[in-house]
Order: sequence, then structure tokens, then C-alpha cells
Amino acid sequence: MKVLTDPALCVGADLAAWMARGGGEGLSRALAEPASIIPVLEAAGLRGLGGAGFPTHRKWSAVAAQPGPERWIICNGNEDEPGTFKDRFLLAETPHQVIEGALIAAVATGAAQVVLYVNPREAAGVLACHAAVAAWQAHPLAAAVSAAIGQALCLRVVESSGHYIGGEETGAVSSVMGGFPFPRLKPPFPFEQGVNDRPTLINNVETLAHVAHILRHGAAWYRALGLGDAAGTKLYSLSGDVLRPGLHELPMGTPLRELVFVHGGGMLAGKAFKAVFTGGPSNTLLTGADLDVALDFESVRARGSRLGTGAMIVVGEGTSILRKTAEYVAFFAANSCGQCPPCKIGTHQVSRILERLDTGAGRIGDLEALENLSHMLPGSGRCGLVDGAATVLASSLETFRAEYEAALPRG
Repeated sequence: MKVLTDPALCVGADLAAWMARGGGEGLSRALAEPASIIPVLEAAGLRGLGGAGFPTHRKWSAVAAQPGPERWIICNGNEDEPGTFKDRFLLAETPHQVIEGALIAAVATGAAQVVLYVNPREAAGVLACHAAVAAWQAHPLAAAVSAAIGQALCLRVVESSGHYIGGEETGAVSSVMGGFPFPRLKPPFPFEQGVNDRPTLINNVETLAHVAHILRHGAAWYRALGLGDAAGTKLYSLSGDVLRPGLHELPMGTPLRELVFVHGGGMLAGKAFKAVFTGGPSNTLLTGADLDVALDFESVRARGSRLGTGAMIVVGEGTSILRKTAEYVAFFAANSCGQCPPCKIGTHQVSRILERLDTGAGRIGDLEALENLSHMLPGSGRCGLVDGAATVLASSLETFRAEYEAALPRG
């Protein structure tokens, strides 16, 4: 069942069309029973869909419980990791379901400041969000939200810096405040001290897009959309060596095999399946032995990886894992903010060695150096960038070591 990507809901910035298709019903129910919002999300099993899978109701409850009148909501649409392209679709094609979810969050938490934080590279999404926000500002439901929270609602679009690290939650806070998106150590967490040191709720675009549907149709309806113990639907960004790459909305818990060979049309040019980078290029690789894994948070974690954003970058036989790893680590190295020396220096060092191996200029001792770096780097930065680079390096070294050994000089 299509929920977020139902063609009938892809109305762009046309608020009247959104309302004609059931839009506003979730927010109206939230306004009628504000105290029920968070319990409904808990019963539905909604989790953060930007990577971590943290229970949504816990974040909302934490912000709502903080003292003081000033609270913020950031809808995180900075999406910039290779292989992930779900949020840009939602922001450009159906921004109203995202905004309605954010307004429901405002009612639940008492937050008057609501920011759509959008990557400026996604020009269509930026334009759609500006137009959609303007339409909501003139709608009676926005005034009803202000009345419910006892403050004037401020709904606006803020363009991110466009840097990859700007998607990290503390980096997003810094960027919304007008600074460079340097991540900072936690605690304190944004729900305690975020924008202007005030409680701040940060949710991914996809997470908020589900909220209005849950309030409209109920927790049991949402849970029934998933497979097994998983709840709801998930947007899977499928790319790589498949016949039909693209964005696929499927039940949470859909098997990897079904995603690749049914919805993705199978492998490109008759290639055999070799591996997949799950959740983008910052997690442990899965191989053919994992094709029957259910694509939900717990099942993928049980295989030693993470579902992450739901991005699945498929690699077929004949495509070099060493080369793909070199490409992704080069991305991380180029996007390090430079704040933490182990990250800045370590990712560049790993990138140089991988490039050397991939271009036939490998040296004796390169594998030992890579193994040492894969153990030394995790946990050495203020954000997860260096951990992601080290994870994909360690995974590729362990699973496809023969490719690395073949790149070493002989004799």
C-alpha cells in the first residue's frame, strides 16, 4: 500500500488539492485531542526514519516535558549521503504531508517555532516548501495551532549550508542559528538545549510525513502496514547494479531479496548479486547470504548492519568493492568539517591508501595500515562521520579481503 507516495497526494504546493484528498484531518484530530497525540504515535510504533530508528514518541515526550515557553521543531531535509534520495521526493512532490506532521508535532510539544530545514541543492524542494509554507500561513488551521499552543506559530523554510555534516542534528541546530554546522558533543542533547539553547525536536522529513496519516487512520492501521513485528511503510532508495533503480515505498520488513529482484527488476545485465551497502555507504556490507533479511531496524541490526535511511546500493559481480569503498571514503574525507583532527586526518589517510590500492599503486603494509585505522578511528569524532568511514572500511576488508590482497604488489 502506498501511503507517502500515493500519486493522489503528490500535489506539490497546492494546499487546496491536499485538503481535498484528506489533508488536514490528522491535524484537526490532533487539535481536538492534543493529549492523545503522543500515545497514538507510541501505539503505532513510529520510529525515526532518518537513520537511527529512535522511537518518535520518546523524542516528542522529552521536548514536551522541558520547562519554559520557547521550543523549536526542525524538520531535517538536509539529505546529502550517496544513495539516499527519499526526502527530496517528499519535499518537492508532497510537502503538505510533511508540514502537517510538523504542525501536529507543534501541538504535541508546544513548539511555536517550526523550521523546514532544506538542502539548497534540491531546488525543486526549496521552491515547493516556500510555496507550501505560504499557503499554510494563510490557512485557518495554522491559526488554530497558534491558539492551541498559546503562542503565534512561526513556520518557515531555512536553507541548510549544503554540507553533509549539516544533517547531523547538532550541526542542524548550529546552521539554523546562522552558524557553520559544526557538530558538538552530546549531552546536552537538542531536546534539552538546541536552537537558542532551548528544547528542540529534530525529526527527519520521512518521519514527519507519516504523522498525519497515523492521526487520521489510527495506530492499528499503521502497525498493520508492516510485516512481522515491523510497523508502517518505508521508503527504500534503491540504486546500483539493478534494472529498476528508484524510490520504492514498501511495507517495513520487506525482504532484501524482494526489493532487489521483484521491485528492482533483478540484477543489471545478468550480473550475479555480490553485496549491498545498506542505509547508505556508512554501514556494514551485506552479501548474498543475507538476501532473505527483513529490511527493518532489528533484523538488519541482527546481521551486524543498520537499516539507516533505507538506502540500498546494490553491487553485482564484476563491480569492485575496493573501488566503491574508495569512492565512499573519499566522500567522507571531503565532507569532514575538520573540527576533530582524527576525523580530518584519518579519513584522508584512509582515502589516500584506498585510492593507491585501487589504481594499482599499492604498497606492502597498506592492508595493515588500513586495519589499524579501522580500529583506531571509531569514536574519535564529535559526530558519526568518521565512524561511518571506518565501518565501511572494516566491513569491506573483512568480507572482500581477496580484492585488497589482489591489489598489493607481487614478488
